[in-house]
Amino acid sequence: MRALLLRGGQLIGLLGILLMGVSVASRLTGRFWLGEFQTGTLMVAGIGAVSVACFLLLWMVAERASR
Repeated sequence: MRALLLRGGQLIGLLGILLMGVSVASRLTGRFWLGEFQTGTLMVAGIGAVSVACFLLLWMVAERASR
């Protein structure tokens, strides 16, 4: 279970950071839309993914501490 929480947290966090990076890079080049999505929407999705990753990693730490 801990390995699943760790890997899930890491992968989701990496995805969130990539989404935020793409959003910021697009916005800095003057593009407000990327495909069918606004860059602000991609930023919010990236922040949400990083938040979920933090929750999964915290859950793993709490599970480890309870043993």
